[in-house]
Amino acid sequence: MKLRGRSISRGLGRGRAVVINGPFSFLGGVDTSTGRLTVSSGKEGADIVGKVFAFERGKGSTVGSYTILDLKKNRKLPSAIINRAAETIVATGAVMAGVPMVDGVDLELIRDDDEIIVDGDEGTVEILDVKESSVVTCILRHGCKILIMKRSEKVATNKLKWAGISGYIEKGETPLETAYKDIAEEVGQMDPKLYKILPVMTVRGDGHIWHIHPFIFDTEDPNVVIDWEHTEYRWITPNELDSYDTVPGLSKLVKDI
Repeated sequence: MKLRGRSISRGLGRGRAVVINGPFSFLGGVDTSTGRLTVSSGKEGADIVGKVFAFERGKGSTVGSYTILDLKKNRKLPSAIINRAAETIVATGAVMAGVPMVDGVDLELIRDDDEIIVDGDEGTVEILDVKESSVVTCILRHGCKILIMKRSEKVATNKLKWAGISGYIEKGETPLETAYKDIAEEVGQMDPKLYKILPVMTVRGDGHIWHIHPFIFDTEDPNVVIDWEHTEYRWITPNELDSYDTVPGLSKLVKDI
């Protein structure tokens, strides 16, 4: 999958990802003689030499720019840097040291050890070896409650997790056509009322990136008949969802209702 961001420092870099989910200071955050992160980084011992180093943004002293130059002098540079939002310290250091850098990328789509290509000229980040799929997820409402179902062990992904009504968008189908089809097949509801179409979400699961087309439907009939893809169902209030082990993105989707 290729993500488009903003070019900060030109060049091409490739390597396995090391990800910090927060701001990072090069000054004190890395041992420049070894290229290993220190305890203050929150990921002590991780080796960034030749890796694609991803973190939210830089922080701390302007000396951080020169710390990146020290890494270059010691041949301990990362192969590339990715930020959610670049700031001056890291951007300056990356340019001076010649490290390809891109920002404006959703770091929640990147995992440690992903194989990644960073193109600092084009401003892109390509995550290799992950599958991409477009699916629908339908939230069926009855009054103030929503329907969730537990996925069976017979399905290919997200086994035993709780989900809404979901399915792959087949070639030639619109997302809304898939939504109506899957509601009929998975719970036997033939006449749900479309309430809202939410913006498409992109989320990461293990080895998979999902482009989710979310729909909200209302029904006056609480009776459902589940198929082989599920083992049980429950009508719950949205506030109860956090107590269930759910598929990626479902909690965020329900909060957007």
